[in-house]
Amino acid sequence: MRRWFGLPGLPMILPCLVAAVSLLVWDLAVRLSRSDLFPGPWQVALGIVELMRKGLLIKYIVASLYRVTWGFGIAVLVGIPFGLFLGWFRPAYWAFNPILQALRPISPIAWIPLAILWFGVSDAAPIFLIFLASVFPITVSASAAVQNLQPVYLRAARNFGLGRVQLFRRVILPAALPQILTGVRIALGVAWLVVVAAEMIAVNSGLGYLIIDARNAGKRYDLVVAGMLVIGLIGLSLDLLVRRLERFEEVSWGYASH
Repeated sequence: MRRWFGLPGLPMILPCLVAAVSLLVWDLAVRLSRSDLFPGPWQVALGIVELMRKGLLIKYIVASLYRVTWGFGIAVLVGIPFGLFLGWFRPAYWAFNPILQALRPISPIAWIPLAILWFGVSDAAPIFLIFLASVFPITVSASAAVQNLQPVYLRAARNFGLGRVQLFRRVILPAALPQILTGVRIALGVAWLVVVAAEMIAVNSGLGYLIIDARNAGKRYDLVVAGMLVIGLIGLSLDLLVRRLERFEEVSWGYASH
């Protein structure tokens, strides 16, 4: 059995095989149920083609990615430095951690009424919600990465006479990068989930809006499922893109080789 694990194309073959079986099961389930309400794979594929012909699919994808890019990007720029600061300076952690832990469990969806009140029906509302959803996991992971640093690294660096700035730049930051990247991956998944929910309520464009509009406009469930599939595929692509950062030498040391 182990010799099969060494096949060069196995990491690509297995997901494709699972996807093909899932589509087959989906099609059989729709046929056996004899329901005209839930669409089969072919109907969904035709729905995607219809959206592409009308130019709506690319328009909505770009709108969602635009909001995620801004909201998530601001969260990274704020969350990583702030998390490193909290992890490095213990008094700052004592001061800010309680409020962080109080705000972190609040669902970003709960902020939608306030976001609409503050920003109106505009891109700023979902960008704000994405920022809230992303900044907390990024901050917590960066802070924990510094606090969980092996003391032997710090002792070795001090033995070499490194100052505080050099210690932070050459030891603490590289040692914390793997855990920070894990937090970034989690935050990106949450951000993509939140933008879809926010677009169903706070704006009139994007993939979330596509789903709710397709349901309301004649109960086009083929377009609803098409939007869901596109959301899933884009989420997978974003996760794979972030995982490629693990290959950089500054980060790869913190991951087990597979």
